Amino acid sequence: MPDSPTLSRIIQHPGVSYVMPILNEAEHIEAAVRSILDQDYAGRKEIVLALGPSTDATNEVVARMAAEEPRLHTVDNPTGRTPAGLNLAIRASQYPVVVRVDAHTELEPGYTERGVATLLRTGAADVGGLMDAQGKTPFQRAVATAYVSPLGLGGAAYHSGAPEGPAESAYLGIFRREALDAVGHFEESLWRGQDWDMCLRLRKAGYAVWFDPELKVRYWPRATWTKMVRQFYAAGIWRAELARRHKEGKSVRHFLPPLLVIGLAVGLAADVLLAAGATAAWPAWLAVLLLLAGLVPVLYVLGTVYAAVTIKADLTLSERLRLLAVLPGIHVSWGLGYLRGRIFGAHGTVDTSRRKS
Repeated sequence: MPDSPTLSRIIQHPGVSYVMPILNEAEHIEAAVRSILDQDYAGRKEIVLALGPSTDATNEVVARMAAEEPRLHTVDNPTGRTPAGLNLAIRASQYPVVVRVDAHTELEPGYTERGVATLLRTGAADVGGLMDAQGKTPFQRAVATAYVSPLGLGGAAYHSGAPEGPAESAYLGIFRREALDAVGHFEESLWRGQDWDMCLRLRKAGYAVWFDPELKVRYWPRATWTKMVRQFYAAGIWRAELARRHKEGKSVRHFLPPLLVIGLAVGLAADVLLAAGATAAWPAWLAVLLLLAGLVPVLYVLGTVYAAVTIKADLTLSERLRLLAVLPGIHVSWGLGYLRGRIFGAHGTVDTSRRKS
């Protein structure tokens, strides 16, 4: 890895610190922690959970597990914000490799062994793999399908896959602690998107970020349509905030959902005017433009139906029908969020999908 900052040599099985901020995750936290404890890895392990101000039984579940497992530690995260929790957990941990884990994820048994080996083999500062979205209910399985499809959320390597090699960003991340220390840990003013920002700062500092498709993390999407929409609305806002802060924070695929939202709004307005006969006295060319604009909502509906029918996945009819609500929910909520974020900035927007109700 030429022209990169010097990285110290790490022994074959270094100690690993797993860090995880949690808030209202009583349903998922035990499975996430068990997947860490079940890692087939010869090195030392510790888990540091940053406890936010949960209003469900999360902290009680964690207290029970901590009483049974001496490698499990906790720190308080009064704000409940993800980047603040990550930094608190990192500072409270001790080992040279830091693995970020999310409460909605479960690690494959060989995840740590493969990830650390890739870290050593490539000399990278951060290694990530595939988000293996799955579902326990028909709705979750529909959302999981949208996550990995180019017609849904696909685009980033960790959603749809790519050959192994250098990457713009990494899902969750397996880090060398010295690299995290060198760039100053996670940016706490970014309540979402702090992982992309971290990867950008690592790359600007001369470190490598690496994608390994053999690494997979099982991810459980939000369980209801309302929570999914809230999640993607906040994600769109914070993605726009990143674009406001960094010239590198832009991609063609980021502009498609907001353009869709604008097209749908203009098209629906055109349809209302055409239905009311308001264009009778207008010039012919303007009436034609309105007619074309009015086709946008119709074409989008037809496209959504086509996607739900043809998307490559082992889905039941019920799950494909749910895609008719999932796909527009993702596209429109993310697009609306991005428009708001680009115009007004994030200004501390909260992802309300993490609330109990």
